[in-house]
Amino acid sequence: MMDMPETPHLSPLQQAFAQLRDELRACIIGQPKLVDCLLVALLADGHLLVEGAPGLAKTTAVKALAARIEADFHRVQFTPDLLPADLTGTDVFRPQSGGFEFEQGPLFHNIVLADEINRAPAKVQSALLEAMAERQITVGRATRPLPGLFMVMATQNPIEQEGTFALPEAQLDRFLLHVVIGYPDATAELAILRLAREQASRRAHASPAPAAVLTQSDVFAARDAAMALHMAPALEAYLAQLVLATRDAGRYGPELKRWIAWGASPRATIALDRCARAQAWLAGRDYVLPEDVHAIVHEVLRHRVLLSYEAEAEGVRSDQVIARLLDLVPLP
Repeated sequence: MMDMPETPHLSPLQQAFAQLRDELRACIIGQPKLVDCLLVALLADGHLLVEGAPGLAKTTAVKALAARIEADFHRVQFTPDLLPADLTGTDVFRPQSGGFEFEQGPLFHNIVLADEINRAPAKVQSALLEAMAERQITVGRATRPLPGLFMVMATQNPIEQEGTFALPEAQLDRFLLHVVIGYPDATAELAILRLAREQASRRAHASPAPAAVLTQSDVFAARDAAMALHMAPALEAYLAQLVLATRDAGRYGPELKRWIAWGASPRATIALDRCARAQAWLAGRDYVLPEDVHAIVHEVLRHRVLLSYEAEAEGVRSDQVIARLLDLVPLP
């Protein structure tokens, strides 16, 4: 294991993000992983796909984040009759001027919640794909840039799959993280109950909205600081080997070779590097440790490693494959 210096004191930006994380965890009880992944995605300038049953505070979490930073928020409910123009906007004829004027769609907001993304058809998903991958949208002959601070959080319901459209692999790969959340434990359930009563009381008395903790300039500065963190060459090589192992699983035994149909692309390597740096920065360090890679590797690779029919028949899940990779690929 590599020797590292002691943890430095938190910078003002790290203190601000620590305050933001504490505030989010105070209002999103029982979902610390979701809170951390939201902040990692914000720092790593990426999008996240959140999968969980209804009522697990997915919408509440992203709304709470948007309320505490200098950002516009918009929620889009995806349905089978949604059209691409409902996301991107469209040219509207104005009789007063005798010409067309572009009416912006919800994608021109800073933080967009794509609720139940798999309920919309492929045309709508492709419109979102351009926005996520290129940070721009094209309507007619005109291509328009999206805001500098732009993050999509999409949700999926794992219970009800009737009338849904599975996301293609190309679009899944554009999500920086795939977060799977479950039900809270008994202690968290009681805390949620008490918090719900407090919130109902505050609404009845018209309590003010929470104050913003971070400006957009703070977010951009934090991104620069996180991406500038030191990563040892040995750890960099380990990170790459984890991804390469998904493509050449036969080197690590017949079991992995039988389980993996398609490995992760170089986009996974880039995502794992950026997320590990963000994870380390949030932990208050100016260097990256293997534990930072391990803390986020499941969310980075979960949707990028495609399992074989044999694995599905045996009931093997992506998380099991990733855990096996961590056991087999040697640490630096």
